[in-house]
Amino acid sequence: MSIQPFQIKIPEEALINLHFRIGQTRWPDAMNNSGWNFGAGLSYMRELADYWENKFNWRKIENDINNYPNFIAEIDSYRIHFLHIKGRNPDSIPIILLHGWPGSFLEMMKLIPLLTENFNLTFNLVIPSLLGYGFSQKITEPGCNVQFMSDLYCKLMKELGYEKFGVHGGDFGSGIGMSLALMFPHNIIGLHINNIESYYKPFTEPGTVLSADEIQYEKDSNDWYEKEGSYSHQQRTKPLTLAYALNDSPAGLCAWIIEKFYSWSDCKGNLENIFSKDELLANVTLYWLTETIHSSIRLYRESRNTPLHFGKNDFVEVPTAIVRFPKEDPFPPREYIERGFNVVRWTDMPAGGHFAAMEQPELLSKDIISFFSRLT
Repeated sequence: MSIQPFQIKIPEEALINLHFRIGQTRWPDAMNNSGWNFGAGLSYMRELADYWENKFNWRKIENDINNYPNFIAEIDSYRIHFLHIKGRNPDSIPIILLHGWPGSFLEMMKLIPLLTENFNLTFNLVIPSLLGYGFSQKITEPGCNVQFMSDLYCKLMKELGYEKFGVHGGDFGSGIGMSLALMFPHNIIGLHINNIESYYKPFTEPGTVLSADEIQYEKDSNDWYEKEGSYSHQQRTKPLTLAYALNDSPAGLCAWIIEKFYSWSDCKGNLENIFSKDELLANVTLYWLTETIHSSIRLYRESRNTPLHFGKNDFVEVPTAIVRFPKEDPFPPREYIERGFNVVRWTDMPAGGHFAAMEQPELLSKDIISFFSRLT
């Protein structure tokens, strides 16, 4: 194992090529007054692309990232990019913050000062890029699933000197967190997650009758995937076919990602109620410059092949906190989650959606602090 400092420095030629490609976009037509009803709204995408080409400054984003300690760890011959920021207090709790798709480690940036500079409880933050995302290695062999990543991230934390640590995650990050708690319960202080992915299923004895709320959740989940899940079906069946277009067209990549930020966030019909153009484009540009759209969406196929379906003896004994943001759908009821987890804290938030760390960093950080303060 080795860990080396890392600085991001994208070649200027890559940025020039990006600007050129944005300017050459062939825009589709759209139904009159259709807004976002048929997908990413054309008028907003043209506005965003103009800003991307003429005003967005990747170098500023790069400098902001490089202001924090960045590293590349080589663990079991796999390269993992991560940030490591220590809290102001000597007894800071180590915690790994795990993102998902279509996000990146940039999702967690707003949490850094809130979790490291608090006058009471503080944390030593480890913020990795998932394998196949950002500056972490793209794995081109089968088997890079959440269980595989969990093993590597546990080894990373131990290599950093953290035998026991907390976990927070959303989207695939919650799946990795769940797997960490299931596989390495003696190393995990507590598990804090803001969603439960649909590939989780608790074990139920044959003949078990689900409650009315659990049955309704399964119906709501099916309805959601019928209306919103076409992206998931493509990504978990034929990701490579999609990747040819998204890896070649900045506008196509941007639309594919931005539509999810619109649909899954608590933006109330206007993305910029929640996110700035710079925040949105920093994430999209990271995908573009690292050419990781295909390596990232392959995780959908891997998760389909090895879902988190709990067996008879599978139960997460690690203290678990569930935080539910109102625009995070579909979301299982507490009793469904408690079939597989030791849920000791449940928080219903007043606002926010899927991208909790970006949308409501103050609410999320306070919940993380409150949960772990009771475990120490």
